[in-house]
Amino acid sequence: MTAAIALAVGSVASTAPASPVVAQVTAIEASLLAFVVLTALATALARDVLAAVIVFGAYSLGMAALYTFYRAPDVALTEAAISAGVTTVLLLLTLAKTTRIDHDVAFESVNLPAAGAAGFLFAGLLLTMGDIPAIGSPDAPIWSNPDVTQWYLTETYAQTHVENTVMAVLAAFRGFDTFGEAVVVFAGGVAALIVLHREVFA
Repeated sequence: MTAAIALAVGSVASTAPASPVVAQVTAIEASLLAFVVLTALATALARDVLAAVIVFGAYSLGMAALYTFYRAPDVALTEAAISAGVTTVLLLLTLAKTTRIDHDVAFESVNLPAAGAAGFLFAGLLLTMGDIPAIGSPDAPIWSNPDVTQWYLTETYAQTHVENTVMAVLAAFRGFDTFGEAVVVFAGGVAALIVLHREVFA
């Protein structure tokens, strides 16, 4: 069954349309991008910690919706489960066990040099969007390397005995990279303990 699905997907990849797809930003994509940017700014500038946590959860849900729009449901599920779900719950539990300070002003004052640097970086990233292939474009790397894509689709289960090709790539073919990411998260926790001069998160 898995092999049949892989072969079917591979045949679709090999018969991708040859006509170019014009890259354009749809109304849904523009709305999601605007929502993500606004919630990110609100999270960074909010003085009240509880408000920042809630807006951060909305930001994560916006990113999950954006990943879904870009046809990456596995990444969207991870974003929704880890960032919007687990991380938000952990932050709320932390707030429940600490003292919350009330603020008269809703947002922090903007640091103009920092805002200028962030705006410059954001403008530079926008300039690179013209080189990103449109969704479904035959010029996308997944279509321009049909042999590599076909190999993963047909050989993944035989090599790893994992039915989900994406999870097989993350946990098997690039398992050391995934392990390195876990080490980075662990190192971040250790660094937080060192900065706080505490031995436990309690």
